[in-house]
Amino acid sequence: MDAWVIVLIVVAVIVIAAAIYWTTSGKARRLEQQREQAAEHREEAHGAAQRAGEAELTARRHAEEAERERERALELEHKAAETDPDRPDPVQRDTGQR
Repeated sequence: MDAWVIVLIVVAVIVIAAAIYWTTSGKARRLEQQREQAAEHREEAHGAAQRAGEAELTARRHAEEAERERERALELEHKAAETDPDRPDPVQRDTGQR
């Protein structure tokens, strides 16, 4: 075999080996980037879930407070109706007399 054929084969082997190395190292680098991105997404999802839980708790508290205020308003309305001096007697209301 001529020397140039041997050199050509060696160069071809080196080029192929380099291509394989760059391909596998690039793939490993992409996989690592994807892992990092997935971890960031998980952290973001955890934070969003926590904020949603806190918002839900706050909404429940507000709803409970609103219900208490509604009940208090009804109680006060009944008291006002009972103490109103201009309110007709219950007997007059039932008979339709004034």
